[in-house]
Order: sequence, then structure tokens, then C-alpha cells
Amino acid sequence: MSRFGSVADRNAVEKEQAWEDRPRAKTMYQFIADVAARHGNRPASTFQLLSGPKDKAETLTWSELLGRVTQAANLFRSLGVGEGDTVAYLLPNSNETVVTLIAGSIAGIVNPVNPLLEAEQISAILRETKAKVLVTLKAFPKSDVAQKAAEAVKHAPNVKTVLEVDLNRYLSPPKSWIVPLVRPKNPIEHKADVKDFAAECARQPAGQLIFADSEHDRVAAYFHTGGTTGMPKVAQHKYSGMIYNGWLGARLLFDETDVMICPLPLFHVFAAYPILMSAIASGAHVVFPTPAGYRGEGVFDNFWKLIERWHVTFLITVPTAISALMQRPVNADVSSLKTALSGSAPLPVELYNRFEKATGVQISEGYGLTEATCLVSVNPVDGKKKVGSVGIPMPHTHVRILVEENGGTFRECATDEVGEICIANPGVFEGSTYTEVDKNHDLFAETRFLRTGDLGRLDADGYLWITGRKKDLIIRGGHNIDPAEIEEAMMAHPAVAFAGAIGQPDAFAGELPCVFVELVQGANVTEDELMEHARTHIHERAAIPKHVEILAELPKTGVGKVFKPDLRKRAITRVLNETLAAAGFAANVASVTEDKKRGLVAHLRRLGDVDDAALAAKMGEFTTPWDWAK
Repeated sequence: MSRFGSVADRNAVEKEQAWEDRPRAKTMYQFIADVAARHGNRPASTFQLLSGPKDKAETLTWSELLGRVTQAANLFRSLGVGEGDTVAYLLPNSNETVVTLIAGSIAGIVNPVNPLLEAEQISAILRETKAKVLVTLKAFPKSDVAQKAAEAVKHAPNVKTVLEVDLNRYLSPPKSWIVPLVRPKNPIEHKADVKDFAAECARQPAGQLIFADSEHDRVAAYFHTGGTTGMPKVAQHKYSGMIYNGWLGARLLFDETDVMICPLPLFHVFAAYPILMSAIASGAHVVFPTPAGYRGEGVFDNFWKLIERWHVTFLITVPTAISALMQRPVNADVSSLKTALSGSAPLPVELYNRFEKATGVQISEGYGLTEATCLVSVNPVDGKKKVGSVGIPMPHTHVRILVEENGGTFRECATDEVGEICIANPGVFEGSTYTEVDKNHDLFAETRFLRTGDLGRLDADGYLWITGRKKDLIIRGGHNIDPAEIEEAMMAHPAVAFAGAIGQPDAFAGELPCVFVELVQGANVTEDELMEHARTHIHERAAIPKHVEILAELPKTGVGKVFKPDLRKRAITRVLNETLAAAGFAANVASVTEDKKRGLVAHLRRLGDVDDAALAAKMGEFTTPWDWAK
């Protein structure tokens, strides 16, 4: 493991040799076989179904994990999965999820699917990836995953086999006796064969693969991006990119004595690559608390005690989880903690400061994206952390800040000049990032640099700063407003746990800034007080929000990002309803939905007689598309 404290340290690692010349595993099976040979008796993966610090847990050593992965890979091959075929999984976190992720990439192409999606979206992903096998849950109390899986498979005839994981084995009596009595029925019928995952794996040899492990660098994983509305895009990941993420972790962060607690879902690249692949490369131990991770019952309340139980050295987190943790006392010995790694969304400075004050531990914020097989940059654990930045680009990662000029050419930005973050590294699959060919159109600058869609800058010290998403910019009368400026200002209020700023429709300016906030538990503040706070803390006059609204909880994705489309829908509904009422129209907004071509569309319903022409004229003052609800 190298010291990683500065740009000079990063450069020193790069100068050793080119990435292509580095000795490394060529396949996923070589990768995990190597760690089992080096650290076979050390703990690899721990999972506990319940969140209590004394609840039953299962820990697999690296040798045991290799055996289970080998059995599962052999099973997938026996079910007709070849190198170009897909094994999908619709699973919460568990040791079986770890096994399936690794084994699926060995036998064929693994395709993790978010269980929080609707069945229609899940089936669309299964069809897009042409999945032959789906690994999912056996029906279990308080879970609808099995029912969603059955409905999705019904509409994805390419899935020939469903393998069911029964979480009941993680329970102790008497709870384990009760589950079979209260297990929900799954009446949805489909034509795929349904088999028990554990029983089928047990029939396979654990000592070696029953097929040749070809060494060419190939696509081994499909990860969908976004996916809360419409058909998600599916990114392709090659062995080299997956192993590169692991190599980075082992070289710069972790060794076999480290313990990571990862309450993030294994359908997301953050948990799959910087965490699990880094564990494989380094021999570190990963702990997965509850199937739902941070969303699991009691996880936040027991979190500090779990850190004490497992002697955790690295906390893997996201800003929304940090916010929730800061609302609970540090009620255990957390002296084993070295640092916290945060990703997936920008980390407000105020949250960083609260965490350090409460724990004595600093957060290293990083940046990655699904399209690049994740890792791009991180604030150095051993060096200066610039709070609010996402740190220093990784070894063998080339970051450029570009602006597209007329004619499709690109201009490189000066130091601290904001442009689009474009990257090239071993995780970028040049020209073929997405499975759908047309989605790769205009995705690369100068044929090589992935256009991330993120706006940012590189400072004089080589640190990368993200200033917003191109699509998230609030455009007020042609003036670009960065939502992060509003969010950071609101987060400075002690009662605010989290903030999400968006542009709400306006007939004059096109958009006006609007902010939704979630309060710290037990806090008491009014929207008027927050508006006054905004006026005094937001320095750009145009960025002061025209509307502040307190929500019980901000809508979030499965990995803790504030889900802004839901906030936009809420704002569109409010603004249009106010406009219609003020103009005296007997109509209001029935719903707002996302259309692939039109964006967010408002659907109006009649509440009485309406002058259609006059209403159309009034609605035409806004850029929001609309129609009559059917």
C-alpha cells in the first residue's frame, strides 16, 4: 500500500509503469483465487440479517468465499450461461449477493438490478440485457422482492431459470420457525424454472471451475444507471475496469487488517467496485449490516455499536446517511475508525464539520460514476482534504475540463474555469459505454474522454471540484445558477439536515430557484425563518429561492441521493395549480410524469367548464409541456 497524500504521491505511482504493463489478474476468477491464496483464513464477507450489535451474523473467510463463488459459477454454466450470456440478480445485500456478483461475472455477464424499481422497469432491464438466469429472493415477510421478480420474469421470456435465496437461514429460533408459517404467497405465474439457489450450488464442485476461464478482457458486468423513471441506461464493464477499481483500493487505501462497514446496496457501483473489488485486491474484511443497509430497521440506531462490534476502520457512506447519523449520539467505542469514505452525491461542508466534531474522524469525499466503472478521484486519506472538493484524480485516471465549441471541437479550460468533466481511465469502455449503441452518440470528447455530464473545475493544486450537473443547472432568464450554492447555504442552518434545490417553472424567467429541506430530528423552524436565512447566506441575489418548503423527508434514491425529479414534479404541480386558480380556470394538475422526449409533462384535469383556448394561452406562458389527463 502506497502513501496517497498529494498529487506528487499520485504521480509517483503512475511513473512506476503504465497500467497496461502492471502485473495483475486478467480474470475475476484469478482475482479472487489470488486473495484466497494469500489470506485464505482471514474474514472476507460478513452479513447480519438484523441490525443489533449481538444479532446472529455469518462471516465467510476468503477460502470459503472462493469455494462458494466457484460452486455458483459452475451452476450458472450448467444452466447454459456462456461468456456472452447474462446472470441477473434482484437481491438486497447478503452473502449470497456477494457470491452472485462475483460468480456471475466469472461464468458470464452479471447484471445487478435495483429491487426498489417497479416490476415493469425490472422486466425492461432483463429484456435489454437478455438475462438467462435471475437470482432473487424466496418470498419473505416484509419484502416484496419475490413478487416483483415473478411479475418481471412474466414479461421477460428470455429468463429461463429463477434461483431463489432464502434469508430464513440467517435467523435463529424461534424466529426461523415462524417464517415458514407466515411466508407470503407468490401467486404470479411465469414459465421459467424455479430452483433453490443453495441446494443447486451444493451440487456443484467447490474446488475448481468446470469450464475454461478464458483470459481475454471482456464485458463481465452490466449496471443500470438511474432508473427511477423510464427505461434505465445499461453500462458495460470489462474485467480490466473492475480489477482497476480493486487495485486502486489496495494500492492507496486498504490492507488485509482493515474492516469496512458497507450499508450501501450491491446493485450500485460504489459498493460493488471501490468496496468489494478493493477487498478482493487487499484482503480487507467487508461487513454488510441488514439486507437494506442504511434503510434497514434499527441500522442508524445501532450503527456506532456495530462499528465497535466489528472493529471497523473504514466507514462507507453517503451524505444522506451522514446526516441521519449526526442526529444520534455516538454511544459506542469508535476508536478503531480511521476515516469515512463518502460518495454518490456532493457532501455539504456543514455536514463534514458536524461529523468530524462528533467522531474525531474526517470524511474523504470521492467521485465516481457508473459509466466509468466507478472511481475517478478521492480526497487523500493521508493528506490534505479540501472540503467540498472530490479530491485528486486517481493514478492512471486522466481528467480534463472541456467546453464544447462550435463545430463539435473542444477547448480545455484554464485552472478554476468551470466546464464539463471528461475522463479517460482503465474503467472507461471507449465508444461502447452503454449497451444501446445510440446512447453512445456524442458521449466522448476527442473519441477517448468520457463526457460525464458533470460540471466542474480543477484548481491550482490539482483537486477536482464538482459544481453541478449540466441538467441540474437552474436557468433563470438565461442566467445559470448552480443548485449547490443554494443547498450549501441552507445546510449552514443548524435545523437543516438536508436540502435539494431545483428550478421551478416561471412564466417570465423560465425558471426560478426553489429549495426543499429536511429538518434535523426534533428541530423546530418555520419556512419564513429559513427564507430569511437564505436571504442572508446566499450571496448571489439571483440564486435566492423564491420558495422554501419543509418536507418530512426528501425523496431519495436507493443509494441516498436526493431524487430531484420528484422535487421538480412537486414544484410544477404547486406553481401550475396556483396559476390556474389565480386565473379562474376550473382545472388543476392531476399528475406530472416523465416522457422520454418531452421531459416532465403536466397532465391537467377539468373540474368544470373550461375555455380551452384561454387555458392553452395561459399554459403557454410556461416551458413545461402539458396535456389533458386521460
